[in-house]
Amino acid sequence: MTETQAPVAIEGFRGALLAPGDDGYEQSRFTWNAMFDRRPALIARCSGVADVIAGVNYARDNGMLLSVRGGGHSIPGHSTCDDGLVLDLSPMRSVRVDPVKKTVRAEGGVNWGTYDHETGAFGLASPGGQVSTTGIAGLTLGGGIGWLMRKHGLACDNLISADVVTAAGELVTASADENEELFWGLRGGGGNFGVVTSFEFELHEVGMVLGGAVMYPVDRAPEVLAHYREFCKTAPEALTTYALLVTAPPAPFVPPEMVGHPVVVVAGCYAGDLSEGERAVQPLREYGNPPIDLFQPLPYPVLQSMFDETGPAGHSYYIKGDYVSDVSDELIETVIEQAAAMPGPHCEIHFGQMGGAIARVGENDTACSYRNAQFALIAIAHWIEPHDEEGHIAWARGLGEAVRPHTVGTYVNFLGDEGDERVKYAYGTEEKYDRLVALKRKWDPNNLFCLNQNIKPGA
Repeated sequence: MTETQAPVAIEGFRGALLAPGDDGYEQSRFTWNAMFDRRPALIARCSGVADVIAGVNYARDNGMLLSVRGGGHSIPGHSTCDDGLVLDLSPMRSVRVDPVKKTVRAEGGVNWGTYDHETGAFGLASPGGQVSTTGIAGLTLGGGIGWLMRKHGLACDNLISADVVTAAGELVTASADENEELFWGLRGGGGNFGVVTSFEFELHEVGMVLGGAVMYPVDRAPEVLAHYREFCKTAPEALTTYALLVTAPPAPFVPPEMVGHPVVVVAGCYAGDLSEGERAVQPLREYGNPPIDLFQPLPYPVLQSMFDETGPAGHSYYIKGDYVSDVSDELIETVIEQAAAMPGPHCEIHFGQMGGAIARVGENDTACSYRNAQFALIAIAHWIEPHDEEGHIAWARGLGEAVRPHTVGTYVNFLGDEGDERVKYAYGTEEKYDRLVALKRKWDPNNLFCLNQNIKPGA
């Protein structure tokens, strides 16, 4: 802070307050996605619920733009802002496991790596994402796609209750028995209704899993993806799989002749009896004699962190994604054409297998929509140098347009800043979206929580 600036104070706030020029400000203003180089007027690093309440009250009373940061993994950059207040929950990382009741209470700044470390000590887990660095808050509030979803549902399907600081600065609890409509909206409605300071989840017995991947040269992609499609039709619910088009990394398990070249990968996680898992994944491991086979028994937290290096903090990311009903021959051809046009070695295309426990939750039981989608398709543009931004974004958008005829819906956590119509599209029906608008009007009538996939309160 310069000599002419007075220290900023927020009444009732005990955590660290950082303004431009303060020690620690530069480090704290950066988020996982380096595409967004923003300078908040103030970063409030919360030590607990009282700080969250104080920060919300300060932003509301002073008409400040408010950004809420949990894990900071926001693809559209919503966890930071220019000239506003960033309410940073990252110091709030308590995780309390009840191994008898098989429940866990975790604060809003926890990421899945910390969460899984604590629950894994008891051989327990609940569905998280695909990497351990993602925050539990953003993933859960948007729905929660990940390795355990076909057996145990989405992250939001395992939410028991949530403590929420509202736009009025009040702490409320949402569950099936208390503020039920708010609880419905939190499971898929994103950060529209308040700041979730803690989450209570159901836990499941998940110790060792059978996880890993097989890899082939990209010229075999048509046959491998067609085989993957047929395999998914009868795959057991304990198995969640992904098919990926990527560039082979320089890793000890990759033959030198494949490093730096496009490859097709089928990855999976079987959460159940390992001998049954071996039989379940055998058709994937046997097909076409894959040059690389990494499937092996692993502790679930190890699998959850296996792909962390594909998305390091400090790089830039832009994604386009939707749900599709089938991996048709036409879609395979389109995706392979788009993969050949990848502008850089870090870009990826994913097919994620849905179904199972996800589809057993009613379409209107939570705000999260498109429960019957069979696959999620996502293009990840990932670059390091700022001058590569334009070409990478153009590629991802081009893929999104190319596959649009095959799509049947979209997922809130896939969205960038794409406009109101795409946000509405993420909720499936006009009736469901109207229900969310009514909920927004009740809990945040002035749209204080607007840096999200925003559901506007309307008149």
